[in-house]
Amino acid sequence: MKAASDADRLPWSPLLAFATAAFVTILTEALPAALLPQMAADLRVSQAWVGQTVTAYALGSLLAAVPLVAVTRGVRRRPLLMAAVAGFVLANSVTAWSGSFFWTMAARLVAGMSAGLLWALLAGYAARLVGPGLRGRAIAVAMAGTPLALSLGVPAGSWFGQWAGWRACFWAASILALGLLAWIRFSVPDFGGQQTGQRSTLASVLRRRGVRPVLLVVLAYVLAHNILYTYIAPYLAARGLGGQVDRALLVFGLAALPGIGLTGLLVDRHLQRLSLASTAVFGVAVAVLALATESAPWMFAALAAWGLAFGGAATLFQTALADAAAEEADVAQSMLVTTWNAAIAGGGIAGGVLLQVVGVVAFAPVLLALLGSAFALQVRPSGDGGRRPAEGLPTGCP
Repeated sequence: MKAASDADRLPWSPLLAFATAAFVTILTEALPAALLPQMAADLRVSQAWVGQTVTAYALGSLLAAVPLVAVTRGVRRRPLLMAAVAGFVLANSVTAWSGSFFWTMAARLVAGMSAGLLWALLAGYAARLVGPGLRGRAIAVAMAGTPLALSLGVPAGSWFGQWAGWRACFWAASILALGLLAWIRFSVPDFGGQQTGQRSTLASVLRRRGVRPVLLVVLAYVLAHNILYTYIAPYLAARGLGGQVDRALLVFGLAALPGIGLTGLLVDRHLQRLSLASTAVFGVAVAVLALATESAPWMFAALAAWGLAFGGAATLFQTALADAAAEEADVAQSMLVTTWNAAIAGGGIAGGVLLQVVGVVAFAPVLLALLGSAFALQVRPSGDGGRRPAEGLPTGCP
């Protein structure tokens, strides 16, 4: 009876530790963007070069996620998670201490590698702590640190950096990660790694029913998001709201919070419906942003709808992938990390080309085409001629 009751409850302490880990990860990634002028002046490089510290972070995640997960599949989960968090302690401490741009970039690469490993672990770890009926909700709690970091952590870091200096922000992030290590050690249950005979190859995981469709949905959805998010300043300027970028991002970030909350409440019962709704609402927001030229109320309503749709997206995709990959969830999640970061990089490149060659007028058609593809992947007929199950993302292979 006790085991059954435990399976019906969320283990809040370890899940909140995971949420804090997600918060530290996003905060570490985004802090240079909030502290760009101070870092550039102190390190004696241009702001454009300091911007490349974000690129180095993404590159570390992109390149390291799959190899690190592949070589650590036999390692016990809690020590591995602690090693990933320790990477943030090291990287943020070196960043705060370094007077050399070279060592700063090296530290950012290490931080990105730690992030790649941590993101690959979190969803599968959260799912293993609860019964099947609570997996989506557990993943939602674990991911809650992401919108909190974007909407509250990064603005707070910007303010703190103005008051205490940019180095103090990275020292604070390092201290937070150090405290998180103790939290994980004494609160998070440990699980064994996979035995050699139990491990599937990366190719066989990729061939699992449902894995490739989810990754394709992630690629299309996140690519659309990052084209718009990366170039939101010139996009709003072309729509007559160039002086309200900070307010626009605040509206987006705050709207993401109820998005992840609603997703957490409903994801275990309505995974596919929520995923379709997220894609559709994002598409409607893009259309309104394109049509409501210089209408501030409609523009801000569209930004809020976009934030609401995006808030739960990571939880939806990670839950779908965890369901599809089963015991190989960590490997599949590392593929999601790689896909997600590839979409971030692709969004920066594609959006820049569109902006330079055509202008912001090209954004809406491209974004709607990407979102239409993501929507179609989630509802297209399965091999037996019927619709895919109503309670999950695509379960067949393209």
